[in-house]
Amino acid sequence: MTPDQALAALQALGDPAVMEADARAGLARFGIATSDRVIGISVGDIRALAKQIGHDQALAEALWPIGWYEARLLAVFLADPARITPELMDIWRADFDNWASCDTACFHLFDRTPHAFAKVREWAALEDEYGRRAAFALLASVALHAKKLPGEPFLQCLPLIAAHAADGRNFVWKAVNWALRAIGQRDAALNRECVALSRRLAASTITAERRVGKDALKALTAPKLMARLGV
Repeated sequence: MTPDQALAALQALGDPAVMEADARAGLARFGIATSDRVIGISVGDIRALAKQIGHDQALAEALWPIGWYEARLLAVFLADPARITPELMDIWRADFDNWASCDTACFHLFDRTPHAFAKVREWAALEDEYGRRAAFALLASVALHAKKLPGEPFLQCLPLIAAHAADGRNFVWKAVNWALRAIGQRDAALNRECVALSRRLAASTITAERRVGKDALKALTAPKLMARLGV
């Protein structure tokens, strides 16, 4: 399949009765501020199309630069994690202009590469909102999916969470909080460390830190989680 054919297949899934402007307005209601290149298709439909096509790294790399919101999501679902290079991760990350594209790439693709932890550290140092969000969305995704990894790599990332919890930008603090909660749900030892960090943040005089800490503490001390982890 060529990029033009893939884009045509996406457009065919759109509802002709829904104008692109309406699709953009719908995305905006969910906090997805993106370019005007929006078709207006559900993620479920995009994933179904990707399943029909199958993994196609060349097509994924050709679709991403086209810039359509749905084409980029399709690229994520088509890409082969084994063929994702650190350089390509940086190229795609630099194009993140909304939380949905960022989180989809991190949750469904980047976390399955061997470069994930390195990118967490690199991207956390970035100053742009979606670049830093990508760092912590990626960390949360690895924590949720890589069940067989030991706890040490996650413990080593807790100082990053502590360092950036004060970033009050909406899409940053929420990702920092997500990462803290995801790590703390893995096992009892990580839970204890994350609860301790959450308590320190919750007692902070900095609003963003306090918000991250209180929300994470509530999640990480929930009775059902505590029982599951045997804490």
